[in-house]
Amino acid sequence: MIPAQAITELKALVGERNLLTDPLDLRLYEYDGGVDKHMPEVVVFPRSTANVSGIVKIANKYNLPFVGRGAGTGLSGGVIPTSGGVMISFARMNRILEIDLLNERAVVEPGVVNLDVTLAVQAQKYFYAPDPSSQRACTIGGNVSENAGGPHTLAYGVTTNHVLGLEVVLPDGEIYTTGGKEVDLPGYDLTGLLTGSEGTMVLVTKVIIRLMRAPEMVKTMLAIYDSPEDAGNTVSEMTRQGILPVAVEMLDGVMLRMVEEATHAGYPLDAAAVLLIEFEGLKEAVEEQLEQVREACLQTKAREVRVAKTAEERDLLWKGRKNAFGAVGRVSPYYYVQDGVVPRGQIAVTLREIHKISEQYGLTICNIFHAGDGNMHPIILFDARKPGELERARQAGEAILKFCIKVGGSITGEHGVGMEKNEMMALQFTEESLDMIRGIKGLFDPSCRLNPGKVLPTGKGCLEIRQAPLTTANML
Repeated sequence: MIPAQAITELKALVGERNLLTDPLDLRLYEYDGGVDKHMPEVVVFPRSTANVSGIVKIANKYNLPFVGRGAGTGLSGGVIPTSGGVMISFARMNRILEIDLLNERAVVEPGVVNLDVTLAVQAQKYFYAPDPSSQRACTIGGNVSENAGGPHTLAYGVTTNHVLGLEVVLPDGEIYTTGGKEVDLPGYDLTGLLTGSEGTMVLVTKVIIRLMRAPEMVKTMLAIYDSPEDAGNTVSEMTRQGILPVAVEMLDGVMLRMVEEATHAGYPLDAAAVLLIEFEGLKEAVEEQLEQVREACLQTKAREVRVAKTAEERDLLWKGRKNAFGAVGRVSPYYYVQDGVVPRGQIAVTLREIHKISEQYGLTICNIFHAGDGNMHPIILFDARKPGELERARQAGEAILKFCIKVGGSITGEHGVGMEKNEMMALQFTEESLDMIRGIKGLFDPSCRLNPGKVLPTGKGCLEIRQAPLTTANML
C-alpha cells in the first residue's frame, strides 16, 4: 500500500493532471500485449528527465517498487507491475528533440512512436530502420528496453544496431549518459548493455538513434506455396546460395486467410503458405537478386511467384503483414503470441513440430514470422472463457519453445523474457550464466525495486517476486 504522503509528494512533483490513482484508470495499465495482468497502485506521467529522477527518489524514500512503461505493446509481460507500486508512463515524453541529417542522427524522447521518426525524415529520403509490426504504436523507449526487431532487421539489424547513446535515470534517481553521436566511443559499451535489458536496470529518458538513407530501388515479391515446409525450404535454399534480401516474412495458410479476409492484401486464399520477400539497393543489384530468389523459390516448389508492380501493390502486401494481429482478433477472442528462434535450416522441421503440438493440445496454431532469421511467431488461438484453454495455450507455447532450444535456437528473438519466460531461462542458460546476469542487475539495482519479477527464474534472488500463476478466473 502506497503511503498517502508519497502520493502527495508525487502530485507536488508532476501536478495532479499527471497522476492516476482511481482503480478504474489503473485497470488500463495492468496489462500489455501478453496474457498476464497486475495493477499498479499509481501511474505517474513525467514530462522531463528531472521529473523521472524525482519520481524514482520518492519511490526509494518510501521503499516502493517502480516500473517504466511505453505504449504497452510488449508481448512478454515486461511492463506488468508484479508488485504493484509506481508505474512511470513515458507517454507524455514524446518529442523529437533533434534531427541531424548531416550526421544521420536523431535525438528523441522515449515516448516517441517508432513510425513517427521515419515520417519526420522521409521527405528528405531518410528512414529509421528497426520496424516492429507494432511500429504505428510502439515507442522508441520500449524498443530500446526490448531490443525490438522487425521484418527488415534481417539486413539492417535490431534496435541495438541503431542506438548510439542514451540518457538514463538509475534506480537511485541519478541521471547518467552513455554513448553519443560519435561512431565508436572508447570504453565499455554501456549503451549496448542497457539496450535489451528489459527495463530492469535503468529508465531511459533520451535516445540518440541512427538514421539511414532511403534506397534507390525497392521491390517486393510474393511467393506462393502448397506446403509450409516448401516455404521453409526456400529460406534454407536462399541461405545456402548466400542470398540476403532485406526481409523474408512467412504466413501459413491459416494466418494468411485471416489476414486476407481482414485487409484484402492480395494473398491467395487457397495457399498453404506465402513468403513476402523484399529487396532494396541499387537498381541493377536489386534486379539481379530478384531473379536469383525467383529461381530459388521455383526450385523449392513455389507454385507461383509475383512481384508487386507498383508502390501501392507493395504497400498493400505489407499492410496485410503489419495488421496481422488485428486480423487474428476478428477470428479468436483471445490469442497467445510466442517468440522462439531456430536456425534457418530448421524452419521446416519446426513448422511440422508446431502442427503436432497444435493437434496434441487441441488448439489452432497459425504462423507468421521473420523467416529470414528464423524468428518464429506461432499464434495460439484459445478462448479463456472455456475452462482449461488458457492453461493449454500456455503449455503449448512452452512445448514450442522447448523444441526451439532442442534444435539449437532460443526462447526469444525480440519480445523479451519478461515475466512470461523467466522460468524457462534455466533451460537456455547455465547456472553460472544466470548468476552473472543476476550480478549485473545487482550492480545497477541492488535494492531490486526497478521492475522486479522479470527475466530470471524463481529462486534467483530478488529479481523474481513469487506470484500466483494466472488462471482463467483471475484473467477475466
